[in-house]
Amino acid sequence: MLKLIVFLGNYSPAYKRTRHNTGMMLCDRIKDSGLFPGNWQTKFHSQFCKNAQAVLLLPQTFMNVSGVPVREASSFFGIRPEDILVVHDDIELPFGTVRIQTGGGMGGHNGLRSVKQQLGTDNFGRLRIGVGRPPSGMEVADFVLARFSEIEEKQLPEILDKAAATALEYIAG
Repeated sequence: MLKLIVFLGNYSPAYKRTRHNTGMMLCDRIKDSGLFPGNWQTKFHSQFCKNAQAVLLLPQTFMNVSGVPVREASSFFGIRPEDILVVHDDIELPFGTVRIQTGGGMGGHNGLRSVKQQLGTDNFGRLRIGVGRPPSGMEVADFVLARFSEIEEKQLPEILDKAAATALEYIAG
């Protein structure tokens, strides 16, 4: 059964190394795994590539409308919601925590909310990458749209490697 792996983030270069783009950062690690061809295509308001097991989808929309590309790609490839894994940042998990789950609340994450709305269900997988909570007095939006601290940046490669291994295990079944 073909799976769809969706890497959430904001496509604009201004957001490239921010917490909210953790999903997109993971896409680079998966690309480097050698399991997917280098020929990325543009369709579904996204960039995507495919092998026999999965479609990697990198939406080229803002986070709040990520569900549209997910719905378009899943419909085109005939992929059921339960065979979709959405990779995203999560402020409810401590920095560096990687957790996989199916269903559950949206936790205030507008990208997840958009996916749920477009699919009509929350019965899809999530690969949650913890970015921690904002410091006292800082707005959540400002926090997730900010870059990682210098210390966090040094730890990020190891965290992304762990998340990549989890995603590749999911793809393998």
